[in-house]
Amino acid sequence: MLTGCGNQAQETSAAKEGVAGKLSFYTSQPDEDAAALVQGYNAKYPNVKVEIFRSGTEEVMSKIQAEKQAGGVQADVLLVADAVTFESLKQQNMLLPYRSPEADKIPAGLVDADGAYSGTKVMATALVVNSKVGRLPDTWNVLSDPATKGQSMMPSPLYSGAAAYNLGVFTRMDEFGWDYYKALKANEVAVTKGNGAVLKAVAGGEKNYGMVVDFIVARAKAEGSPVELVYPKEGVPVITEPIGILSETKNEAAAKAFVDYVLSEEGQELAAKLGYTPIREGVKAPEGLKSINEIKVLEGNIAELYQSRDADKQEFTKVFEQ
Repeated sequence: MLTGCGNQAQETSAAKEGVAGKLSFYTSQPDEDAAALVQGYNAKYPNVKVEIFRSGTEEVMSKIQAEKQAGGVQADVLLVADAVTFESLKQQNMLLPYRSPEADKIPAGLVDADGAYSGTKVMATALVVNSKVGRLPDTWNVLSDPATKGQSMMPSPLYSGAAAYNLGVFTRMDEFGWDYYKALKANEVAVTKGNGAVLKAVAGGEKNYGMVVDFIVARAKAEGSPVELVYPKEGVPVITEPIGILSETKNEAAAKAFVDYVLSEEGQELAAKLGYTPIREGVKAPEGLKSINEIKVLEGNIAELYQSRDADKQEFTKVFEQ
């Protein structure tokens, strides 16, 4: 048995030694989280130099499409907000099929059946409320309630992948539909670029309510910010911040090792440490966040959302006169 373990260790070491060179990583994760991820990866694969490009999901996608038009995509690995975004790349044959052995521990419905991409964490969009408000709301309708006119903010679907996904889900539900977004406009809900700006406005008292991804609220509350996280009773849209390898990757070995690390128990424990709800079975969610089994999920049809995303954005622009 000891001999077997020794051989396995040698094989693992040899495999790691074969992973080297440059790796270009495009992501919408916050800078510090992307840096922590790369640091954890480099602890296992020190011979890989990872270069990070970080922006909002929509700007990351614009860069990739521009690179494609210019003759060559520079990214090796992509990690952005939602499956709809990855579906667009899959339909253009821009993703390298790869089913990581670590994906066996991820719920089957959160991994692409063709191996084009896999979810990496669970991120719900919920309400952030300034603590001074007192009684907490339990419904999305607080944002459209005339009593809260001018007191709310949400991220723009034109910049945030999560917001674009939310738009597609909400507008296809009988309970919400486009009438909900028109009511938000009428109630003077402010639209800003990303989720971070929404949290900042509510934490600072500029606004009382916001529509925002849950993990940044739990993280801010733990650090002492005067904010509360509310999962509305109607349910919440959930994205999985998938990861995938670009088909034009120039370092397939390092890219596959990166995906393996993100989905591994070690990578998922790092995600929890950073304040995210892990997607891997057996790794606990951090304090203050609900796990996927505790959340009432508002689901959308990925194929339909992919086909209609541009039209949804155009309609949103029309409604909000962006």
